[in-house]
Amino acid sequence: MESGPAIFAATVFLLFGAALLAWTGARARHGAPVAEGVRPSVAVPLAVLAGAASLALGAWCLARL
Repeated sequence: MESGPAIFAATVFLLFGAALLAWTGARARHGAPVAEGVRPSVAVPLAVLAGAASLALGAWCLARL
């Protein structure tokens, strides 16, 4: 009964994490700002950390099934 919400949460976390990492990589590769008004040396690692954390949460949700 509780596996449905866990699968949904895992899917959301995995999709968000993958999209954030892809977007950050594309912006950094083109030299475009990742976050408006923030230095790239701060914005890129924080965005990568947030994307990796989201992927880790998604994997953790799937492992709990």
